[in-house]
Amino acid sequence: MDFVTVIGFDDLTYNFQNQGMGVITSWIIMLFLYVIPYSLMVGQLGSVFNHEGGGLTSWVRGTSGEFLGYFTAWTYWAASIPYVVDTANSIVVGLGWAYSGNAGLQEHMSNGWFAFWTLVTFIVFIFVQSRFKRSLEVLSTIGGIAMFGMTVLFVLMTFAGLAAGGHIATQPMNIHTIIPKFDLHYLTTIGLLIYAVNGAELIAPFVTKMRHPKREFPKAMIMLAVMTAFLTIFGSFSLGVFFNGYHLPNDLKMNGSYYAFQALGKQYHMGNTLMYIFAWTEVFYLAALLAVLLDAMTRMLISDTGAKYMPKVLSKKNANGLPVNGYLLTCGLSAFIMMLGIFLPSMNDIFNWLLNLNGIISPGVTCWIFFAFIKIRQDSKKFPSDYVYIKNDKLALTVGWWCLIVTALATIFGIGPQDVGFGTSTWWYELVINFVAIIVLIGLGAVLPYVTRRENRSTTGSAFTRLQWSGILAAIFLTIIGDLYLGGSNYEHNIVSIVTISVLGVALVIIFGWKEFNLKEN
Repeated sequence: MDFVTVIGFDDLTYNFQNQGMGVITSWIIMLFLYVIPYSLMVGQLGSVFNHEGGGLTSWVRGTSGEFLGYFTAWTYWAASIPYVVDTANSIVVGLGWAYSGNAGLQEHMSNGWFAFWTLVTFIVFIFVQSRFKRSLEVLSTIGGIAMFGMTVLFVLMTFAGLAAGGHIATQPMNIHTIIPKFDLHYLTTIGLLIYAVNGAELIAPFVTKMRHPKREFPKAMIMLAVMTAFLTIFGSFSLGVFFNGYHLPNDLKMNGSYYAFQALGKQYHMGNTLMYIFAWTEVFYLAALLAVLLDAMTRMLISDTGAKYMPKVLSKKNANGLPVNGYLLTCGLSAFIMMLGIFLPSMNDIFNWLLNLNGIISPGVTCWIFFAFIKIRQDSKKFPSDYVYIKNDKLALTVGWWCLIVTALATIFGIGPQDVGFGTSTWWYELVINFVAIIVLIGLGAVLPYVTRRENRSTTGSAFTRLQWSGILAAIFLTIIGDLYLGGSNYEHNIVSIVTISVLGVALVIIFGWKEFNLKEN
């Protein structure tokens, strides 16, 4: 269960483009100095807070109070926004490959249309998950296992081809080839490595369900490390067989998985058969995953946070029990993230930037795990558990601080743009929108308690009147639509126009929501 949440074939291509064959050494270092300690820490946290469901929010709430628990829930949810947008983007790309059998989509689709179809994908799957939620959870698990099977198949067929006299594209292939270049660019790519291997916290609730957690959980995590090692090391080497690690395609992150299976099929004289099988497997898995994610992340936000800080309007459900306002917030922020990317030169740049944004925000949220672990080991008598990672508290704290510092530094360095030339206009633009995305996604979490206080001050229990809500939502919606349209056009002054529309939209939101009505008498 844990394996399908930790690593996938796409994670290999993402990091292969960042570091080339040197990523093999990076994977080995990550496995022993990060993945195993991280997974075992999660095991102890899940054991300590087993009566609260073992969620990340409950860990921080149990060690540091209600507000930090709420803020953890918000940041964990906010970190999911770029992830679900990236998933929706990947579905659009996957459908392009499944339909046409090539990468022509990026040549014929403008940034605006790419964003538009991504939003359509959101709307479709919010509807779909409300009808088939349980079956999609099963299908996403089956799809994850199928993706693992395709990855193993890729590795085995690659080595079988080499044994039959196949050619290795990366030349020269020697010990120096797999040693990464430790420079500033390398530091900016560590976050995406962490993003690729995190997710172990999702199985924390199952630690206490094992027959003998003290013995079985460490064995399970070692098995996880062995499986991850096989996939990352041999998978990355297999990519080096088909791609020259010294001269990689610029669109490898977006299309690399399809290129790889296309090349494998060519080697075995199977045409595009393997690529089509992979493409439909990818679409099938990502579609089910997106539907489950959209529901799970929204429900987690409104159900596992303190009522003192979370506005009631977000937890309001319709006749079918669906948190529609939470879905609207998810779609709105997803549209905002896509809007930031439409200024970039191409569809490939949008895909790469969005993926790299995950490499900033996701590790940042992972810091909460190590923060909670440090807290329970600082007072281990107050937080007893059936499973204990490293009995000596001082040594455990040293490992906890190590993981926290590495993750925090990876988050900070990850803000530096990758995939584009240093100091170019695109580099500076990506740096700016990285900060904008982080400030908006995390900063909105500080705004929601203000909305909650307005609800509490109102005799009607609503922070805004129906007319105010209509004005606020209309201003946001029209701003997003206007920016998306201009972003996909060739209008000479489109950036100035987009900034003007955005500023005007923010001003209208403030104007509509400024005045408070129906205040309670003191």
